[in-house]
This record gives sequence, C-alpha cells and structure tokens, in this order.
Amino acid sequence: MSILISGSVAIDIILEFGGRFADHILPEQIDKLSVSFLAPQMRSDYGGCAGNIAYALKQLGGTPLPLASVGRDGGHYLDRLRQLGISTAHVAVLQDCYTAQCTIVTDQQQNQITAFHPGAMSQAHLNPVPTDTPITLAMVSPNGKEAMQQHARQLHAAGIPFVFDPGQGLPLFNGEELQQLVDLATWVTVNDYEAHLLCERLGYDRAALSRQLRGLAVTLGEHGCEVWVDGACREVPPVAAAAVVDPTGCGDAWRGALLYGLEQGWDLVRCAKLGNYLGALKIAHRGPQNYQPDPQVVAGY
Repeated sequence: MSILISGSVAIDIILEFGGRFADHILPEQIDKLSVSFLAPQMRSDYGGCAGNIAYALKQLGGTPLPLASVGRDGGHYLDRLRQLGISTAHVAVLQDCYTAQCTIVTDQQQNQITAFHPGAMSQAHLNPVPTDTPITLAMVSPNGKEAMQQHARQLHAAGIPFVFDPGQGLPLFNGEELQQLVDLATWVTVNDYEAHLLCERLGYDRAALSRQLRGLAVTLGEHGCEVWVDGACREVPPVAAAAVVDPTGCGDAWRGALLYGLEQGWDLVRCAKLGNYLGALKIAHRGPQNYQPDPQVVAGY
C-alpha cells in the first residue's frame, strides 16, 4: 500500500554571497532598488515538498506516491526519483511550462533573498488523486492553491485519511478556506510561525484546533515540537544535531517520519520523536535529499 504525497516538485538553486546585503542596499533608494550580488558559490538541489517528503519516507522504508507536476525540463528529476525506487506514475509532465524553481541568495549573515517561479505547480490541480490506487494514507502539502483544495476534497470523498500541511502556502488562504480544509483533514502539521498564523485566521487557539482533528503537530525547530490531541499538549524534546549545515528540507524530513509512523499505527508522540531524529539528521547534511538514517536507530523508535 502507498502513501500519497500531494505537493510541489521543484529545483532549488542556492547562491552564496560573501558579503552583507545591508552594505549594498541604501534605505533612501529603496523605492528604486537595483542591485547585483556576485555569488561565486552555487549549487542546484532536488527539492519541493512532495519530492523531499517522498525521499524521507522512502529512506525509512515506506512506499511514497508523489502526486505532483513538473515541466518539460523535469526529466532528470523523474529519473532520480525512479532510481530511488519512488514511483513517478502520478507525476504529470507539462510540456508548455518549466518545473517549479526556487532561487535563493544567502549572504554571510544568513539573510536570504528568494525568488520562486511556480511553473508546472500552478497547474497541479489538473492532476487528480488516483482514487483507484491502493492508498492507506496521504498528505496535502504546499502546492498550487487550487490543487491543495481539490486534492483535499478528493481524498476526503474517497475516505482516505490525510495530513494537511499548509506550510508556505498558508498565506494563500483566508480563514473560511482554511476552515474548510481543516474540516476535511484528519491531522494538521505546521511550524510554530504557521501555527500562530493559522490560529489567527481561524479565530481560535491550538487546543481548539486539535479537538477538530485526531491531532495537531507543531514543529519548533531546535526546540523539538508540540503534539496536541483533544486539547492537551505534549512537548516532545529535540534531538541534538551532529552539526548545523543546512536547514533546507528539515520540515519535510520531519513530515516523512510522521507519515511513516502514522502508517505503522503509532501515536503522534512516537511519530514526533522519529521526526525530531530525522530533522536533526537532515540539518547536518547539505541539500534536502542527501541524508540516510541509521536503520538501527529508526528501529529503536
């Protein structure tokens, strides 16, 4: 049985600027900003929420089924997924656009300037949930707005339990739209900032939100996470990272562990403990899909 992951598949372009943005931006000229940064260090990573979560789940021994869209330039990404043993049967290839691309310039103070081109992600709603495929569990992660809404409705109608992970897509929705998605979901997972924004737009707190679901998980970065079930909060301590190299994709690694645990029938606290381990492992590696968990450590959870 597969775990469906609705979300983005993207290419991350990371550029490193050796100076400080602040030294090149004049506040009095901000209304006609035109700057250029020399970035001698560059790397290209496979990314996107669906791709990253699928990678994490596969590393743990799960069977991910990404539901996503790529453009005419996405062939090498599909080849990589297949080499990892991840099905691409439901990754649509759209010839009239590019794969989603995220370009990030980071200065020496870890400030970032980011430009995101959604590309094929904007048409992900044209790729429906394959309800004729054996699916035990699913996640609706950041994607095109219409895709997130349609896939949530399709999963609910098919009786497939799913995690709603609004992530960076959260600002796209108003309170009424978010409530509709919460009503369809089985679980919700967000980071601390997203939890504040989500509750603000819904008009109630985390305890009240958790009472509408089987559970709410709030990741807190280096401080671990919170697990809310039926209005009660349980704090799950962090796992110390061997090194802090690159935070990109840590949240997706955590979500892959969440899906793995839920499929095993674990409670949310146990899932969160594994998620904290996988997030700590990922942050010690550069890129969102370049880490391998220790099977013996995983078995200990």
